[in-house]
Amino acid sequence: MANKIQLKAAERTETGKGANRRLRRTGMVPGVFYNQQGDNVTVMTSLVPLQKAYSQLGNSQVFDLELEKDGKTQTIPSLLWRVKFDPVKPMPIHVDFFGVDLEKELKVTVPLQVKGVSKGVKLGGRMEQFREVVEIVSKPADIPEAIVIDVTEMDILDTVRVADLTFPEGVTPMYDDNFAIVSVLPKRGDAEDEEETEEEAAE
Repeated sequence: MANKIQLKAAERTETGKGANRRLRRTGMVPGVFYNQQGDNVTVMTSLVPLQKAYSQLGNSQVFDLELEKDGKTQTIPSLLWRVKFDPVKPMPIHVDFFGVDLEKELKVTVPLQVKGVSKGVKLGGRMEQFREVVEIVSKPADIPEAIVIDVTEMDILDTVRVADLTFPEGVTPMYDDNFAIVSVLPKRGDAEDEEETEEEAAE
């Protein structure tokens, strides 16, 4: 579901590396706003609110972007489409906003979240997760925060594949191969058998 988070951004006229460095020194982050019609606007937003929003939203949750342009402020349902971070310090140095039409479907990736402790692990097995995200198609407001996989009943040698997952109403997974997401593998035993199990899970 959509988050009721708001973030402010304003149009900027100066561009280029020098202008962006000066902007960052003032606690602002340069960026670009795009929409589904192909329009784009160079913008800037405050560093701290952006960090807080990204920690809650990630790249796939809708929020309200308050975009100030030509002396007017427009509230636009948007995604934090891409956030580039400083290679040394964990802070954003550029952001791409993507304005969405709440009635139009779009393709995004959402996290896969493992929940519980499997009975196979309790018996001495080990959990292996092969995929961290899954690609879906849905309307923006229907994008889930994560797809939760309850592994409580998984025994040793059990595997959950993408086709085994339950997706919320209005959400369609996109995949060509029925790939493995998580398996419970033997912790001890014949190394050759274990290797074969891992290969089968990856097919």
